[in-house]
Amino acid sequence: MTEAASNSELPVPDELRGQVAITSLDKIYNWGRRNSVWPMMFGLACCAIEMICTAASRYDIARFGMELLRPSPRQSDLMIVSGTVTKKMVPQIVRLYNQMPEPKYVMAMGACASGGGPFKEGYNVVSGIDRFVPVDVYVPGCPPTPQALLHGLIRLQEKIDGQSIQSVRWYDDKPSEAIPVPILGPDLVDPRDSRLFAKGSQSAAVSQDTVAAAASPSRA
Repeated sequence: MTEAASNSELPVPDELRGQVAITSLDKIYNWGRRNSVWPMMFGLACCAIEMICTAASRYDIARFGMELLRPSPRQSDLMIVSGTVTKKMVPQIVRLYNQMPEPKYVMAMGACASGGGPFKEGYNVVSGIDRFVPVDVYVPGCPPTPQALLHGLIRLQEKIDGQSIQSVRWYDDKPSEAIPVPILGPDLVDPRDSRLFAKGSQSAAVSQDTVAAAASPSRA
């Protein structure tokens, strides 16, 4: 504290040196957030078993202030996507992400959530959750060990330490829009691509009319 006060441009009386700490607002803000991240309590597949093991007393996840797993997305700061992400689950995951308040973070735990894993290019598994929600930290492994998950949490804390109130998205003047929930039909459809589909169908209809007109015999 004395060194921080001596290096500061603010004058500190000698009798208060050692009792007054001078720091920035960003450091205090980030210190409070990095030590009180509440993950969402849900899992998808075998990676969730490793996440449960991480919450046991042997690994003491409470050291990081992240042991309080919340059952509601409205009380959560961190979404840990742990396990295989199927096309049937993607709309639910995006809906839960939209219900989380800012600031919020996403961690892709395991090979399946990061890039599809052994089920990549399968008919019912997506090639990574980052195609639908923004991912902040990737934890490799199939499944990752509890130590790997703790390492991912440390990386998330390092990312929080580097953020500034002036540049974070939740204090931006621009309005934040929710991510459109994908529509599950014969395949996943992003509502943002509906205009492209409409243009494609119109082009296909025009092409069919052109072919039909060219194939029809001309009338004398």
